[in-house]
Amino acid sequence: MLVVSDEVEAAVAQRRPVVALESTIIAHGLPRPRNLRVAKELEAVVRDEGAVPATIAVLDGRPHVGLDEEQLERVAHDDGIRKLGHRDLPLAVAAGASGATTVSATAQLAARAGVRVFATGGLGGVHREWTVTQDESADLGLLARTRITVVCAGVKSILDVGATLERLETLGVAVAGYRTNRFPGFYLADSGHEVDWTLRSPGEVAEVMRAQDALGGPEAALIVANPVPSGEQLDPVLHARVLDDALRACEERGITGQAITPFLLDELVRRTDGASLEANLAAARGNVRLAGRVAAAWAER
Repeated sequence: MLVVSDEVEAAVAQRRPVVALESTIIAHGLPRPRNLRVAKELEAVVRDEGAVPATIAVLDGRPHVGLDEEQLERVAHDDGIRKLGHRDLPLAVAAGASGATTVSATAQLAARAGVRVFATGGLGGVHREWTVTQDESADLGLLARTRITVVCAGVKSILDVGATLERLETLGVAVAGYRTNRFPGFYLADSGHEVDWTLRSPGEVAEVMRAQDALGGPEAALIVANPVPSGEQLDPVLHARVLDDALRACEERGITGQAITPFLLDELVRRTDGASLEANLAAARGNVRLAGRVAAAWAER
């Protein structure tokens, strides 16, 4: 059922570097035609680091690990592409549906294909007002039971970052900052929270991955929190002002539940004149580049 491209399959079999990439940013995170340009750019960044890109999506009910150019264009341009978390995968397969994969679905399919390193922008997490809404991203639970290394820029700053870190600790998911002791906030280099561990090179990340395997135990992920460069982050003062206004607007308009996140993200893009989107892309590029280097270090085992 899992369709692995010839290139990815050969690289995994030969223990060459491979980096998994999600497809939600292509189908739902960026406007056309820029989405396709970014998709190709991120794959090129992986190749520049000597690794094979494995963009993941579900097409006509078949999960694909590694897309060709025509398939990538379809994900970018087809209005019928759904957004799929890992819980949606069996439904999409049975229905013959097509969809872009979120962090949880991408991590699950990558691990099934033997791909150990995954690059994304930011993770989902615990939402604000969790005690009332019980709204928590499926990413966290999936990463607690999937042996994969995720290079990301922390979690989206619209979330409850502190609660997310507490939840990751409870779930036994290892978290380390990359060359920092601060946990990044997606658009921001520093979310205001510390991390307990710092890794300073791709080789150190690979050593932790080897230690995970040697120790055994729960099949949990390793999160490598790589901050967006400070010169490319969203201005923290602007971010705080826009987010406060957007949260107030949610309360005034009665926006609740799953509608909150897309509303806040849209407000950030609109009210920062696209600066939040540029910070998002800067983070994604940096994460993909680092993931390529981590995959190369891991392949040296």
